[in-house]
Amino acid sequence: MMQPYFFPYLGYFDLINRSDLWVVFDTAQYIRHGWMNRNRILHPDAGWQYVIAPLRKHARTAPVNAVETQPYDQWAPHLLGQLQHYRRRAPGFACAYGLVEECLAARETNLARLNLLTLRKTCEVLGLPFHPRVQSEMKLDLAPVDGPGDWALRVAEALGAGEYLNPPGGAALFDPAAFARSRIRLEIQEPFVFEYGCRGYAFEPGLSVIDALMWNPPEVIRGHLGKIKAAAGLTPAVLSAS
Repeated sequence: MMQPYFFPYLGYFDLINRSDLWVVFDTAQYIRHGWMNRNRILHPDAGWQYVIAPLRKHARTAPVNAVETQPYDQWAPHLLGQLQHYRRRAPGFACAYGLVEECLAARETNLARLNLLTLRKTCEVLGLPFHPRVQSEMKLDLAPVDGPGDWALRVAEALGAGEYLNPPGGAALFDPAAFARSRIRLEIQEPFVFEYGCRGYAFEPGLSVIDALMWNPPEVIRGHLGKIKAAAGLTPAVLSAS
């Protein structure tokens, strides 16, 4: 039940690949300076830079599915221009740039729908099965939610999940004993590692999938994700959430 992120890093797609059921947590409150409307790519000189979908004004407590981006023409051409420095060196430029261009060409201004679109398109490029369900559309009968960590548990209960997979960064939110009482195994994803060469640049870990696709064919990334999944040996009925 991950919040929909903007061209997230490969660890997000590792979660997708290891999950039998993926819930888009589009009712989560939008959080500034997070990953819902920005991510990171290589900077042409050194280090990294943000790529950002700038937002219209919205209420501080607005859920992500109520947040709108600025009009396409005000930001998308600049973002595409930020990718041009890869053209001379990155063997996967055509693939990665084409993916971003196709996603932005839809001119989707709702942030949750835009991010879901980018996830679908990216999974198509990577060859990963992705059949998400959107939390706001599911009409689930949930037990009381008393804190941030309860959302995952209540949704997992309502969907009959046997196991719940979460990124390592959110582990502190959850009470393993509460999951155990509901007979749901709580599994925390291992820190995701995928290093690759980037000719003429210094490698930066944890960048957007855009950067990974610039330097790696989709089948190489898919193979790496497949090895992680096989090594994890996950049992059936896994729900990914955060």
